[in-house]
Amino acid sequence: MKRIFCLLLCFLILPITLYAAEDSDAWKPARLALVPSDLGELTLPVDNALLMERDTGKILFEKNADDRLYPASITKIMTLLLTMEAIEGGQLSYDQKLIVSRSAQELGGSTAFLHENEQYTVDEMLKAVAVQSANDGSVVLAEAIGGTQEAFAAMMNRKAKELGMTGTNFVNPHGLDDPEHYTTTRDVAIMSRELLLHPDIHKYTSIWMDSLRNGTFTLSNTNRLVRYYPGCTGLKTGTTDKAGRCISASAEKDGMEMIAVVMNAENTDDRYDSARKMLDYAFANYAIMAVWPDEVLVPVPVLLGREKDVQPVLSRDEKIIIEKHKKASVIKNVTIAQDVQAPVSKGQQLGEIIVSCGDDILVTVPITAGNDVARLTWWDVFKTMIKKLFLSEGNLAPL
Repeated sequence: MKRIFCLLLCFLILPITLYAAEDSDAWKPARLALVPSDLGELTLPVDNALLMERDTGKILFEKNADDRLYPASITKIMTLLLTMEAIEGGQLSYDQKLIVSRSAQELGGSTAFLHENEQYTVDEMLKAVAVQSANDGSVVLAEAIGGTQEAFAAMMNRKAKELGMTGTNFVNPHGLDDPEHYTTTRDVAIMSRELLLHPDIHKYTSIWMDSLRNGTFTLSNTNRLVRYYPGCTGLKTGTTDKAGRCISASAEKDGMEMIAVVMNAENTDDRYDSARKMLDYAFANYAIMAVWPDEVLVPVPVLLGREKDVQPVLSRDEKIIIEKHKKASVIKNVTIAQDVQAPVSKGQQLGEIIVSCGDDILVTVPITAGNDVARLTWWDVFKTMIKKLFLSEGNLAPL
C-alpha cells in the first residue's frame, strides 16, 4: 500500500516539477559604450593618415581619412587579398604555373620585366607583387583569378563593398592613375586589415630582398620600413604623380599589430616619417588585452536536464585596446545564471562578462552554453523517482 501511494504521489508532483522554473526572469545584456582616448593628437606633415589596430579594427588616429584619392600601388593590397582568398578557396595553389600574357608584358610603371608566354608560379608572382610592386605580376594574378583585368576589377569592387569600403572604386589591379580609380585612407586601412588576417601574406610582405628567374632578377622591397623598422610586417607602398607618396605600413610588437596608412604625401621622407611616427605612438601608448574571466567559469546547474549541468563559455574571442596607463584599472565583471532550465541549446546565453575602466564599458561579451542539454521526459523523471524509492529499501534491482 505504501508503494502504491508513492507512485500516485509521483504522478501528482511530476507536472509541477517539470514546469516549476518556466517563469524565471529572463537574462538581459547590458548596453555598450566606447572609451575615448585621452592621449594627445599626433602632429604629422601629411594631410591624409590613419592608424588602426589589426585584431580589433579600432582606429587610434585619423586625419582627413575619407578624402577620395588616387591610390597608386597600394591598390595591390586588394589584388593580394583576392589572391590569398583564391588560394585558400582552392582556385589557385602556390606551386601552380601561370602564363604571362601580352597585356601583362606591355604594362608600364613598376614591373618585374615579365615576358609574354613566360611561366611563373603563384608563389613567384606573390613575391613580385608584394616585394617589387610589379604591375605586370598583378595582371598575371588578376587574369588567373578573374579571366580579364576588367572582370577582376569587378571582383575587387564586390569585395570592397563587402568590407564596407564606401569611398572606393577600382578599375585595374595595379593602381596606375585613372580618374575612376580611387579610394580613401580609411578604406586602405580596412582592406589592409583584411589582408593581414591571412597570416601567410606575412611571408611575402616582410621580404626585404629576393629574386626571380633562378636568381638572375633581383627583387627589392619598395617599403624601406621592412628593413629599418623593428617588427615591420609590410605592407605596401605606392607612388604616382597624381597619388603622391602613399604607404600602408604594418608592424607587430608585444602581440599587437598596427596599420599606419599615409596617402598623398608630398615626398618620400614625409611618407615614411609619418608612418613611423604613428607606429611609434601606438606601441608607446597602447596595449592589447584578451577578454577572459579572471577565474574559471564553473558549470551551471541544469534543472530537469538529462545532464546535471552545462559548461559556460565565452561566445567569441575578444580583444581590447587600452591605453597603457589605464591597464591596471581594467575590471572584469562576470554575471552568470545560478541555474538554467532544460532544454539548453548550445550557444544559449547564460550571462556576460563586462570589461570596464572607471565608469566606461570597454566591451561586453556574452557567456553561452558550450553544449546542448536535453530536457527530462516524464518517463525519465518517473524512472529516477522509482529507483530512489525502491533502491533505498534494497528491494528492487536497477531499471
